[in-house]
Parts: sequence; C-alpha cells; structure tokens
Amino acid sequence: MATVRLTTSQALVRFLAAQYSERDGEEQRLVPGVWGIFGHGNVAGLGQALLQAATSGDGAGGPVDLPYYPARNEQAMVHASAAFAKMRDRLQTFACTASTGPGSTNMVTGAALATTNRLPVLLLPSDMFATRGPDPVLQQLEDARGGDVTVNDALRPVSKYWDRITRPEQLIPAAMAAMRVLTDPVETGAVTLCLPQDVQAEAHDWPEEFFRRRVWHIDRPRPDAAALARAAEALRGARRPLIVAGGGAVYSRATEELRAFAAETGIPVADTHAGKGAVPWDHPCAVGGIGSTGTAAANALAREADVVLGVGTRYSDFTTASHTAFADPGVAFVNLNVARLDAAKHAAVQLVADARVGLEELRRELRGWEVAPSYRERTRALAEEWARTTDACHAVENDGPPAQTAVLGVLNDVLDDRDVVINAAGSLPGDLQMLWRARDPKAYNVEYAYSCMGYEVAAGLGTKMAAPDREVVVLVGDGSYLMLSQEITTMVAEGVKVVVVVLQNHGFASIGSLSEGLGSQRFGTSYRYRSAGSGLLDGGTLPVDLAANAASLGAQVIRAENLKELREGIERAKAAETTTVVHIETDINGPNPPSNGWWDVPVSEVSELGSTREARRAYTEHKRAQRHYL
Repeated sequence: MATVRLTTSQALVRFLAAQYSERDGEEQRLVPGVWGIFGHGNVAGLGQALLQAATSGDGAGGPVDLPYYPARNEQAMVHASAAFAKMRDRLQTFACTASTGPGSTNMVTGAALATTNRLPVLLLPSDMFATRGPDPVLQQLEDARGGDVTVNDALRPVSKYWDRITRPEQLIPAAMAAMRVLTDPVETGAVTLCLPQDVQAEAHDWPEEFFRRRVWHIDRPRPDAAALARAAEALRGARRPLIVAGGGAVYSRATEELRAFAAETGIPVADTHAGKGAVPWDHPCAVGGIGSTGTAAANALAREADVVLGVGTRYSDFTTASHTAFADPGVAFVNLNVARLDAAKHAAVQLVADARVGLEELRRELRGWEVAPSYRERTRALAEEWARTTDACHAVENDGPPAQTAVLGVLNDVLDDRDVVINAAGSLPGDLQMLWRARDPKAYNVEYAYSCMGYEVAAGLGTKMAAPDREVVVLVGDGSYLMLSQEITTMVAEGVKVVVVVLQNHGFASIGSLSEGLGSQRFGTSYRYRSAGSGLLDGGTLPVDLAANAASLGAQVIRAENLKELREGIERAKAAETTTVVHIETDINGPNPPSNGWWDVPVSEVSELGSTREARRAYTEHKRAQRHYL
C-alpha cells in the first residue's frame, strides 16, 4: 500500500479537504475551512499544517484547499460555525482549532449550543503532551485522581462524539467516526477530537487511501408503512388538529411540502423559533409562534387541539408552555421526526422519517381528507385578530425611547423577505416569535434551544459567510453585546458585511421583567452605579457608549435617536459595503406584547417579601394546569 509521510496535523488537514457531503444529488465540501486562534499547543502543529497547505500544498506534491480564518474569541468561532451549518441545512460546517488550556475550554459553551441545536461543528482542541515528558506543562490542570484527565474532558458531555488522539495512527478511525457523526441528521452536534501538542507535530507513514476524495451521503429515511397508516388514522379522526413546525422542517427542505400539506388539509400551522418561516406568516393556515411566547392564535388552537402533528420539533418547554399549552384531556400526538428521541415524545404515534419524505407520504395517505370549513374559518379569524395585535405593537408610541416592539415594526417593514434576522437571548426572542413576519425559511435565525447570550454577532458572521447573497441583520441587546462582540473586528478584517442593530436599554430587559413577575422586583438587572445609601445597584445609569465601542472595533456606526432615524439608518446600513452598526436607545420597560403562555420558573415557597408571596400564589395556580402528555 502506498504511503505518504506527514505529521498528524498535516494528515488531518489533507483529510478534511477531501471530505464532501451529498443529499439529493447535490455535493458540497463538508468542511470548507478552519476557524482558529493559535497559541502553544496548536501553533506548531495545526498552525504549521495550515500554513503549509496554503503555501506549499499537502507535503506530498498536491494542493490543499482548506482556508484558515482567525477569530477573536474561541466561543465565538464555534457560534459562527454553528450558524454557518444552520444556514447550510447542516450539510456543511467549519472546523475550529484552539490552543491548550483556556483556549480549548472557551469552546465548551459553543459546543453545548451546537449539540443542543443538533448542529454539526468540528472542534480540534489542543491537549497536553501524550508522552507526559514535561508534565506538568503551562496551563495544565493537574488532577490527583488520574494522569489522563485534562480540561478537554469538559467537552465530553457537550459533544456527540469525543476522542483523544494519543498516537498518530489513531487519527484514521477517529476522523472517520467524526465525519459519520457530522453527517448524521439524528446524531449530529459538536464533534471533538482532542489533539495533544506533541502528537500534532509527530510524523507517521499514512496510507494514501486515507486521503482520497470521500463523499458522505445523507439519506432521506422513509416512514414505516404501518406507522404511516397509524399516523393517517389518527389525523383522519381529528376534529381540531394542529401542526407544530420545528427546525427539522427547514433542515430537510420540507417547507414547500408542508405548505401544500397544510393548504390541502386545512390544518393550522404553528411554529417554533427554529421552524419560523417554514410556512409564510400570511399563509391561510399560518397562526404564528406557539408556547410560552406564542401568539394568541396559536395558543388558542393548541388549547383546543385533539391531535397535534409535530414536524421536526423537539418540544422544548417553551414550545409546550412547560406542558400547559395542549389542554384537551384526550390530546394525542403524531410526531414526524428523523430522530426517534423526538418522535417518541408525549407518547406519540411515531413517524420516524425525513420530514420532507414523511410529509409527501402522509399527504398521499390523507388525500381527499380535510378539516371542517368552520375550523378553517376559525383559524383565519384567530390569525387576523393576531395580525391586528401585531400592527398595534409595531405602532406603539412612547414619550421617551421607543418600545422594542416598535423597533421590530420598523425592521420588519424595511427588511426584504430574504434578509436574515439573527438573535438569541433576552426579551427579543419572545417579541420576535410573537411579532416577526417571516416568509422565507432562512430569513429567521433565533437560537433558542440554548438561548445563548453572545451568539448574535458571531452568528451574523457565520450566516453571511454561508449566504453572501443575503443581507444579514443582527439584533442584539446591550447585555449580549457586552458579552461577545469581538467578531465585528473579524467581519471587518474578512470583508464580510453585516448589519448589527444594537438596542441599548441599560440592563437585562427580559430577566428584569421575569424578576418582576416572580416577585424579585428587577433586583440586579440594570446597569447602574452602586448606591452609597442602600448598597444596591440602583444609582445612576452607567456611562457606557456601545456605539463608540463598535467604532473602535472597525465598524461604521450610525446613531439613531428615534424611529425615523432608525429607518433611515437601516436603509443606509443595507446600502453600505462594510459592516455597519446602528445604535438606538430603547425603553427597558416595554410595553411588551400581550402574553399568551406560561413558563415554569419556580418562585420561592416562603418569603418576607409581599411581592414574592403574591408571585408564589400565581405560580401555584399555573402549576395546576401542568401535565404529562401520556
């Protein structure tokens, strides 16, 4: 067998450059590039290999196309990779390399986000010496329980596949296993290959076959015939059915089939954050977001539903309003999902299949069946009533800084149908799920499985790299911005143009509102000076200038003082050729859209505070409606 002598790092770079994914006859590079920050542990290993690939080829006479992109924060580069993978329907992702110790552990949060959202990312954390020659080394965590423990073990529980390469030849089975998981829609998530710094630089004679062009085929599993019959029977017997569309409907590109299925059957479609846009907001069967931050239309139908068809949803607590959304005593579930873990939830009829194929076959089984005309009419009446509520929220006027809902109204009006809006945490996801009018399944990227503060700016970078033909607009509050905004510099450096809209309200609007509702009086949720008298953080507002900060990172900055200037600023930012930050002050107290769902956040059972005691009484009342769906 022909071999080639390369270091472990050089071999990994050459291997990754030769991997492809395929679905429906469409092939693409599985790993089109590497994000990284170099330090001791990877600078002389993967750093050298990536340099050699860029300048001299693979060390065996052939070119290697694996571009390197320097990030500013390790967590952020994993977020960027996850957002890229989401935009590409999980058919492509990036690898992320980090230095030994803190550089690698900085990726843990990003890995948890990717795995929670079932998004593929490849993590290459550097590790301690496999030989343990200079043990302990700089940044090594010594564990008295065992010499083989390193900080990279923290990545085990947040990875779908984890391995440590302590000998060069171990890379061959580990790399193949990594590609298998990255391309498996059921098992995908963060994949971690820990690379000791000495092994990265160690040479080995590799079989040439390891580096051949390899295509990983992503199938569309078809539903079992008996399961399909059971699902069709359950739906035919329904009088008040409801569809819950999740991210799987988007990743499988089942949106056209879902729209046709809904139109033929008349079943209303509610959506999760990941499924928003799968059915356009003005589709005759669309009723908007469901659950804790859902619309009045969707939640009214959920309370009455006798059969719920879940398409590609994992039924998080926000989707089910902490198991209170579906109130019919005899409600039954039919779950179409490629993962049995999700298909089996709520004692459902399990339709384990690809969402698009499953909908195609279910549509054939139900041909000629539809809901009663009166149910179609009720669906449209509820949707139209909520549309009027949305209009009112978009048009709300404050005496001081504008309400966040009015900001969303401006953005929804200015942005085109294909423009991508990005958010993750705070009060914005709730407002967006209720009020955002999406027509395109890729125009809405609100990460709410992990709801990770700091995702937004990095995700804007990854999304724009995945979809350079779309305008990408990041919505970020001051809380998330202060946590992780450094990738604005990366956008500028790479010439990746993103619009970042910063909403400055001097605190945590979402948690402040939640705190107030739970009787904790917004304690510790505003950015204020500490008062000399009370010792509490209730003094004057901190003199933080986020617009100046964004300018210092290299962005063009537009300051908007009101909604008119915001509209003009967004239009200027869209026309700009470089990353542009639009800054506006908003009212931390809302007003917020009318709440239609509940979220289970326990309240102190005993308290000296009257506000807490009152909140506990309300909590106990809501808790009575909570149930297992059996």
